[in-house]
Amino acid sequence: MIGRIRGKLIENQPPVLVVDVQGVGYELEVPLSAWQDLPPAGQPVDLFTHFVVREDAQLLFGFLAKSERDLFRLLIKVNGVGPKVALAILSHMSAAELATCLQDNSITRLTKIPGIGKKTAERLCLDLRDKLTAVSTGESGQGQISMPSETTDPRQEAEEALLALGYKPAEAQKAVKLVYRDDMTREALIREVLKRMV
Repeated sequence: MIGRIRGKLIENQPPVLVVDVQGVGYELEVPLSAWQDLPPAGQPVDLFTHFVVREDAQLLFGFLAKSERDLFRLLIKVNGVGPKVALAILSHMSAAELATCLQDNSITRLTKIPGIGKKTAERLCLDLRDKLTAVSTGESGQGQISMPSETTDPRQEAEEALLALGYKPAEAQKAVKLVYRDDMTREALIREVLKRMV
């Protein structure tokens, strides 16, 4: 898992940028909202990242703030919301604006985002309303989300591990539910799930 990238920004063409880290150029997709805060090409940049591995691609997504990456990870757990849609959401509204939308059940506003239909908007509100526990504005003016406390539930940990391996949220949730027993550890659960998914 690649969790953070620090290097020199060498290419900057929305929505993709390339960061040189000791001679290796990492291509990342970032939310459009981040472009105004990126340094000019040739300057150092530090990004939190989320790595997605699929059968046909390996994708790296970058974020200026850890809270933004945390929000991205919450979004992709929602059924019907993949990394590209999650990136579109973060490109069109700040973390604070999204939290307000979810709390107010603003379906109409959410459906204005490309890739978000009415059903997906309703699912976002239903699934995430209670998970975004608080929003405050930092000195930079960017919304900072207070995330839920870490869980020790092996089912959720196993689902997160499967997401990191490139499985879709719905697939991960269904697979874990099928094999879970009360006495299983995360590692045992992941092993059993992978056996069934091969």
